[in-house]
Amino acid sequence: MFLLIFGRIARIPTDGVPPILFYLGGITVWNYFSECLRLTSDTFVKNAGLFGKVYFPRIITPLSIVSSNLVKFSIQFLLFLTVFFYYYFTDKNINPNVTLLLLPFYIIVLATLALGFGLIISAMTTKYRDLAFLIQFGVQLWMYATPVIYPISQIPEKFRPFIIANPVSAIVESFKYGFTGSGNFSTGGLVYSGIFAIIIFFVGIVVFNRTEKTFMDTV
Repeated sequence: MFLLIFGRIARIPTDGVPPILFYLGGITVWNYFSECLRLTSDTFVKNAGLFGKVYFPRIITPLSIVSSNLVKFSIQFLLFLTVFFYYYFTDKNINPNVTLLLLPFYIIVLATLALGFGLIISAMTTKYRDLAFLIQFGVQLWMYATPVIYPISQIPEKFRPFIIANPVSAIVESFKYGFTGSGNFSTGGLVYSGIFAIIIFFVGIVVFNRTEKTFMDTV
């Protein structure tokens, strides 16, 4: 669908990278983040029965979601690597570089971001149940504010700061840059994403811990 709609119909440039490799790279990174966020955002509501019967550190539940999603990410990443190696040996425009060694850092930042936002949203849904229905829609909108289907270079200058302000943007762009040599690698952007992730994670922990003491009265 991406190839048809964004590649053939919209004709959005991919900075010289084969479209299927470009889209697959963005989707692989984004899917891990979005799945972790979506599944952790209803921790309290989905596990209310379990939490009400036995006590254990509640934070284990969202942490297990983030960890288990690494399996799905690994499968998608292997598919990405298959396509990557095909084009690496057949396309001279593919120039991987040393920054691809930062992949573990990218995963940690994405997991931390998703966990932080998920904990905050999960706490909010104990009082505002309808918020859960907006999560899926909101995550899809967030994807279009992230350079998954387009490179940052194609964004008009006046809108580029908004895209760069998205903490996931630097991760997606750096991932693509590391494997293809095309795109934008920003050390400052990665530092910003890392700091943002740490802050939102600690905010999420505080909100989550406060909510778990009284959530059984509202769920």
